[in-house]
Amino acid sequence: MSDPLPFATLDVWMAWLSANPEAPEVWVLYHKKATGVPSIDWETAVIGALANGWIDGIRKSVDATRFMQRFTPRRPKSVWSARNVAHCERLIAEGKMTPRGLAQVQAAQADGRWEQAYRTTDALPEDFLAAVAASPKAAEALKTLDARNRFAIVYRLNAVKRPETRARKVAEFIAMLERGERLHGS
Repeated sequence: MSDPLPFATLDVWMAWLSANPEAPEVWVLYHKKATGVPSIDWETAVIGALANGWIDGIRKSVDATRFMQRFTPRRPKSVWSARNVAHCERLIAEGKMTPRGLAQVQAAQADGRWEQAYRTTDALPEDFLAAVAASPKAAEALKTLDARNRFAIVYRLNAVKRPETRARKVAEFIAMLERGERLHGS
């Protein structure tokens, strides 16, 4: 892991991204607003990253007043969120997308990932709900899942391409619920 770098403004962040297009990663250091230390916020950092073909990743606490987040160049075939699609559409309309960022958008549009962008509010798929209805134990366990665990199921089922793989995943999730397990936490 590289040392986290502070960026006071979007312009400084954009300049770093422009000067380091081949870097494998960067950890952005954020200062909490109460500190008074000039620092870009998460939303601003994401906008700059998307404009340059990068994406945000894991976030870690540094101390009581700072946290850091990993950014990497977007990988081929990476999944897009509906939120990031909307950000990119706005950046393109405003003429703020760099050639590297635009290349990532065009690749996603060409292979269908753009249209398949996930929403964090997606409902549980019908085939999964039908399988849950056939298992009273799974149905009870599903009622106890928090939003994070429900979304993890939605996301993983929607990411599957082949029907036979999807059917297997549905069965795995039903078995997991019947055992009282969840994907995240206890």
